[in-house]
Amino acid sequence: MVDLGIAGKVRPMVVVSREDSDPPRALALCAPLTTAYRGSEYEVEIGKPRFLHRQSYVNVQGLQAIQYHELDGLIGRLHDDAMERVRIALKYAFDL
Repeated sequence: MVDLGIAGKVRPMVVVSREDSDPPRALALCAPLTTAYRGSEYEVEIGKPRFLHRQSYVNVQGLQAIQYHELDGLIGRLHDDAMERVRIALKYAFDL
């Protein structure tokens, strides 16, 4: 969960940045979860994990740098196959 501040809300996001024990800045790259599917290569279907209430998608086009103190708790983990599909979508988004 990520606290997006006064203009936003607390919402589920997927941390997509690497784990780094000594980062130069206290930031994590996060992609929002959404229930709105638009049929694009930027969206990854993750089904309905037990920690979410509805069919959901990871929107890699909505990447945000989130300060560690804004991370508001872990609610679950995506399976390895879902994270691999997120990696593929990130490669597409960055044309890698």
